[in-house]
Amino acid sequence: GGTEVYPAASPQGASLLSGHAIVVSENSGDLAKWLAWNPARSLRVGRLGVHSTMSVPIKARGMTLGVAVFTRFAQPARFLPDDVLLAEEVTARAAVCIDNARRYSRERETALALQRSLLPRTLARTAAVTAASRYLPAARAGVGGDWFDVIPLSGMRVALVVGDVIGHGVGASATMGRLRTAVRTLADIDLAPDELLTHLDDVVARMSAEAGDEADGRPGEVGATCLYAVYDPVSRRCTLARAGHPAPVLVPPDGPPRRIDLPPGPPLGLGGLPFESAELDLDEGSVLAFYTDGLVDSRERNVEAGQLLLRETLAEGGESLEESCDRVLHALLPAGSPADDVALLLARTRGLPPSQVATWDIPADPSLVAPVRKQVVDQLGTWGLDLVAFTAELVVSELVTNAIRYGTPPIRLRLIHDDTHLICEVSDTSNTAPHLRRAKTWDEGGRGLLLVAQLTQRWGSRHTTEGKTIWAELSLLGEG
Repeated sequence: GGTEVYPAASPQGASLLSGHAIVVSENSGDLAKWLAWNPARSLRVGRLGVHSTMSVPIKARGMTLGVAVFTRFAQPARFLPDDVLLAEEVTARAAVCIDNARRYSRERETALALQRSLLPRTLARTAAVTAASRYLPAARAGVGGDWFDVIPLSGMRVALVVGDVIGHGVGASATMGRLRTAVRTLADIDLAPDELLTHLDDVVARMSAEAGDEADGRPGEVGATCLYAVYDPVSRRCTLARAGHPAPVLVPPDGPPRRIDLPPGPPLGLGGLPFESAELDLDEGSVLAFYTDGLVDSRERNVEAGQLLLRETLAEGGESLEESCDRVLHALLPAGSPADDVALLLARTRGLPPSQVATWDIPADPSLVAPVRKQVVDQLGTWGLDLVAFTAELVVSELVTNAIRYGTPPIRLRLIHDDTHLICEVSDTSNTAPHLRRAKTWDEGGRGLLLVAQLTQRWGSRHTTEGKTIWAELSLLGEG
């Protein structure tokens, strides 16, 4: 339909301003005055034989939303007071429906905006994997608690995450946002997958307690499942742990897809039960498929049948992960929106060739720092990274010196590079992690880490099974 314009002096404008019904008719002459404003409307009214109109404001919850216009043309009787009462009753009921729809639309748009802000807009680009993802909220709720993430870690490693919060709607979406933030924070301190899930379990338990009923002391119903994996492109090894979440699917480059045998672990929030991790070596080009149960479970089939269909669909292969995501959704989801939230994350692994990694075992002798610096400069020259050689030499000197002075042998230096970053790592068997501090004016030492922090893009430490690793990352984007 077209757009109707009503001037302020029209019956419709007067009804909107006054807040009550206004009736005009041919007998009173008011109808002719209004029609004189618009010859085209006057022609239509005359053709239909309209002789009376009634304008009733649409009001709900103290707000005027518009005006309803009633016309009479088939019978000669004009509008009576009973007609006005009936029109006001009908309009009042319609106003509540319109306002409810308006509020629902506004709340849904707010919820969708919240969800978009909580989920990653784009997946992080890393040297370890190429990734693609899809997310579909449940049809009825519009928003949900499923999430996924790709988190770059130190040493060119990457964390792959997928999780599912119990429930739908804004509450589940807000809980998802808190858990995603918690996972990223715990990932930044380089916790192992099983340790990370243990800490995340505590977070969910606290959230459940906060959401409980203070009157009777009952906890809330906050719960979630999660799968967390760390892939190292240097060793090409993946470490995974899950908390009540469906196990991922592995698609080797030269074999059929298979379900990864992974200890299930309890859902998050139960507490008191341990999480176990598993390790597997991956060939370059392997595809890992992480998903939530909404993808494989439906009214048409059970979970086992859905997982089998997922593996069969992934077996069709394809060069593009984006196309694989679309193919999986088309095969597993019925037409229309799903009954449950769906998250899908596909990651194809890469491997760093040995030519991009250099390693030295360093005796705990301060006099050997200078030869190590020389070897580092020579290696960077071999890699064609002469422009960062001076900075890298200083960083390596500080890290190796600190390891010799404060660490425990054996000490190992490792350099890793790709097209964008150079990473310097120094490992020893001590569990004491360094911390950055501001040296006082008269202090003779204590400025090494401050110098490293100023020279590098970022730096940090992580605990390992043998001790700890101090790492520093330099950007190569300005090279050449």
